[in-house]
Amino acid sequence: MPGENLSRDEARERAALLSVDGYEVSLDVRSAVGDGAGDGAPRTFRSVTTIRFRCNEPGASSFADLIAPSVTALSLNGRDLDPSEVFDGSRIALEELAAENELVVDAQCAYSRTGEGLHRFVDPEDGEVYLYTQYEPADSRRVFANFEQPDLKAPFRFEVRAPEEWTVWSNGAGERADGVWRFAETKPISTYITCVVAGPYHYVTDSYERTFEDGTRLEIPLGAMCRKGLAPHFDADDVFLVTKQGLDFFHDHFDYPYPFGKYDQAFVPEYNLGAMENPGLVTFREEYIFRGKVTQASYEARANVILHEMAHMWFGDLVTMEWWDDLWLKESFADFMGTFANVGATRFTNAWITFANRRKAWAYRADQLPSTHPVTADIRDLQDAKLNFDGITYAKGASVLKQLVAYVGEDAFLEGARRYFKRNAYGNTRLGDLLSVLEETSGRDMAAWAGSWLQTAGVNTLTPQVLLDAEGRVRELAVLQEAPESHPRLRPHRVAVGLYRRTPAGALERYARVETDVDGPRTVVAELAGAAAPELVLANDDDLTYCKTRLDATSLATLRDHLGALTDPLARAQCWSALWNLTRDALLPARDFVGLVLRFAGRESEIGVVQMLHAWTNSALVHYAAPQWRATGERLVADGALAELRRAEPGSEHQLAWARFFASVASSEADLGLLRELLEGITKIDGLEVDQELRWAFLEPLAAHGVADEAVLAAELARDDTASGKRHQVRCLAARPSAAVKAQAWAQVVESQALSNALVEATIAGFAQPSQRELTAPYAQQYFAAIERVWRERSIQIGMDVVRGLFPAYQDSPQTLAAADGWLESHREAAPALRRLVLEARDDLARALRGQARDADTSGQ
Repeated sequence: MPGENLSRDEARERAALLSVDGYEVSLDVRSAVGDGAGDGAPRTFRSVTTIRFRCNEPGASSFADLIAPSVTALSLNGRDLDPSEVFDGSRIALEELAAENELVVDAQCAYSRTGEGLHRFVDPEDGEVYLYTQYEPADSRRVFANFEQPDLKAPFRFEVRAPEEWTVWSNGAGERADGVWRFAETKPISTYITCVVAGPYHYVTDSYERTFEDGTRLEIPLGAMCRKGLAPHFDADDVFLVTKQGLDFFHDHFDYPYPFGKYDQAFVPEYNLGAMENPGLVTFREEYIFRGKVTQASYEARANVILHEMAHMWFGDLVTMEWWDDLWLKESFADFMGTFANVGATRFTNAWITFANRRKAWAYRADQLPSTHPVTADIRDLQDAKLNFDGITYAKGASVLKQLVAYVGEDAFLEGARRYFKRNAYGNTRLGDLLSVLEETSGRDMAAWAGSWLQTAGVNTLTPQVLLDAEGRVRELAVLQEAPESHPRLRPHRVAVGLYRRTPAGALERYARVETDVDGPRTVVAELAGAAAPELVLANDDDLTYCKTRLDATSLATLRDHLGALTDPLARAQCWSALWNLTRDALLPARDFVGLVLRFAGRESEIGVVQMLHAWTNSALVHYAAPQWRATGERLVADGALAELRRAEPGSEHQLAWARFFASVASSEADLGLLRELLEGITKIDGLEVDQELRWAFLEPLAAHGVADEAVLAAELARDDTASGKRHQVRCLAARPSAAVKAQAWAQVVESQALSNALVEATIAGFAQPSQRELTAPYAQQYFAAIERVWRERSIQIGMDVVRGLFPAYQDSPQTLAAADGWLESHREAAPALRRLVLEARDDLARALRGQARDADTSGQ
């Protein structure tokens, strides 16, 4: 991996030695336009950085961070240094430091094509160039010299020279004078949340105003931007609406005014993440601007991300973790607060259902991998940090905080947050800093709670046990708690236990609910003794805790026949989640899960749940269904999806969701023919608008099954000659069922660095098709031969994309499992982050094989 890794020990040593007073960063990005060097050398820009810092031990040595092709000049305290002697490509050696120091670095830094550092994008639609930065965890050193660790905070002043017709934004407010954009000095912030966005962006403005109880008035200038080509689709009004609702909500609950001046939000191309919380200039992937019709689930997801990033202004930017061990201090809180604010401030009042159904599924998967870790993780270095932006740090951490709110109460939780901000503003914290304020506000033993929930890994399973008396009433109801052998910790759970039965009209409704504390292997819920016999018991009703829930035999039988009669949408979402976990754990045959979806998903009112069920059904067919039943299952699912598509209300979001799902499972000549006719306008389904995004969704299966050839895809690109269209075309081209196509796609991703990050992602997505297992089988061996070299030579983001995306998951056989085990055994000294990725993919494959074996063994049915 190019660039030097930074270890936790090195960071601690440097933080103990140095403190930073300020940065002045001058960038000249006029080189972004026009012809490049043309000799194969990277396109570069000039970066001049002045760092003022103090050293606690005069005479000591340290280093600054910079990843750049070349350094033109260096000086320390007025003394010129020879770059060839002190700069090794990633670090600048600093010897004989004084008590007060000034370092000046004049470098040529490279524009990025991987989304790391200063990313340069050329819009194929109009040739315009767009720039933006993305740094977390440690890529600001690709743009300017610095001390790249979160606990060396400092104020920043940026100035940028850019092409005359461009606008430039940074964290602070800016203005242009004498051809230079100069930006207001920031508050003390970490290097990884500084930001620059530059180019001919379409920019819309608004403002937020608030008067506090003491009469103080706060005004925040708001801005939102995107590429000019996306401007016709940009619903900035809705972005501003959610932004204002979020600012109201967080000011109401945090009692700390937004501290960073303006609030710009930039939707940028070829972005690797969902978004990034740069104070005053939040960046988002531009896919959150919808070019076609989408469901409300997409708008809810965007609102959640907007609010997640806004929560970071306090959790992460104002108060920042000391090192990446405590990454959860910002990400878990932001993930929780995103949903908390969505429910409390916006039109998306059912967002906790999405959280229970979608976010927790991410957490459950991550927490059952061999790489699972406590929420407070052991992060040895930057490569560890990069991989820990995962389902544990985000979704499990947020779930644990939801449990904490149930444990200490919402008022105590929020008062703890308020004290945490005021005590640690513009500083850095560890776990203990948060626990101390929560102990103050709740009176609870937070050390014991943290030991159970934050400092141990693994997910518990809760199962109801119902014993009836002779009259058919509940004699005893208990909740059984289990833990996996690998992580045997049983935890205290605050849960609601709900009892459900059918009404005379046939609705399945709750008639009893008790909140209780579950602790240990068996907890009796005494309050439910004497209740009428339930048909369904939910051991984590209302989704208060983080656990997998199992179903007793009666409850499972009830859901098989009456899941669609369950009236409460959150309870339904939890039941679907329980059924999916049973499938993944090889306790429920995949064909049974598919059958339940075909029977009941058409009745589901929550569109986000419907779309999650579609994704799970695809996964069940591709990974967990017995190979000998797979073709039958695919036919049943395609027929069922088409029936629901025709049955859905014309023009509804359910109709759109079923149309997309039908396209994803279409494989027969008749189904592919229908997709082609819908594309060509020969056939119409009342209310279904086949817009450009839906056209590409239909074209991918047509390409993958050899119906749409290169000429068809070229014609579609001509129709949609945009950056988005190009990504779709690249994916569809790589999806074609040809050995030559697969060889070309493999070479473009594995053997070449010509493609940008977005086109690498699109090519990998097209290459890996579940209908082409035989065609891609030869690449299993090539994968294991190539990945160590790829990891060594490519950026960490591209390395992650390749190692994850090209793992031969569709070669689901014991032989592939043995190949993965063989690689792990013979590469014990490989980079730990690389081994982790392979180990995770290997575990997914082993789980799939167990699921297939269970699906093939229906003798117990």
